[in-house]
Amino acid sequence: MTAGRGDSSAILRILQSNDVPAALELSSEAGWNQTADDWETLIQLAPQSCLAIEIDGELAATTTLVCFGQRLAWVGMVLTKVTYRGKGFAKRLLTHVLHYADQTGIETVKLDATDQGRPLYEKIGFQVEQPVERWFRPASVTATKVALPSSEASHDDWHLTDREAVGANRSQLLDRLARFSPPMLGPNSFLLTRPGRRATYLGPCVSTDEATVRHLVEYAVEAQPSRDWYWDLLPSNTAAVSIARHLGFTPTRHLLRMARGQHLQAKDELVYAIAGFELG
Repeated sequence: MTAGRGDSSAILRILQSNDVPAALELSSEAGWNQTADDWETLIQLAPQSCLAIEIDGELAATTTLVCFGQRLAWVGMVLTKVTYRGKGFAKRLLTHVLHYADQTGIETVKLDATDQGRPLYEKIGFQVEQPVERWFRPASVTATKVALPSSEASHDDWHLTDREAVGANRSQLLDRLARFSPPMLGPNSFLLTRPGRRATYLGPCVSTDEATVRHLVEYAVEAQPSRDWYWDLLPSNTAAVSIARHLGFTPTRHLLRMARGQHLQAKDELVYAIAGFELG
């Protein structure tokens, strides 16, 4: 994709690694949890479909699109600097990433929308699929010793478990996220965690067994009580909700998962924690 110039001084172009500090300022201004490494992960996974609008050398707006093969793509980081809001930059960027998805044959595009963003997404063809929530657990001072479940799961096993749950191949994403912290594995189960700007992030987590998930999450959070935690989950997974409540998490944000294109055959009951609002 080549950079383009609109009717004003706003330049639409590809987001690059040297934009990460400015992009981090955008997400921090919005109060989001992403780190510089999270931004770099998006750019490395999708070097042609992370876009920016620049005005007089300043990063004004962003939107990212991460593709998981041709089956699924995820829109995220729809951000506009406060001083540039109301100029239609989000719609302009979304139009470009959706055109990219259509041109490359992506069957389904999804995103997690705030109430403020929902009207725009509906206008460009997205439909509400289900709620998604962020749950929070504050730091405490008491540590509980929990043994990590033993597992003989192979590298391929946990990737295949994720593919069964999500309905698309996210292996590149999983390997990238595993650079932050190795996966915690159980029978047909895995859990990843990573640092966040405001709180440690729990997810993704996929499993066929509720008891294993409970053990993995307990191991992750109880061994590090001094950290604040975020856990983004699908409230339709009542087992995930039950575990979160049991471990002292409470809901703090409510979004809507929206989809455009073909119906994706997924098994949401196996998804105990998503990878993030920007990743699905």
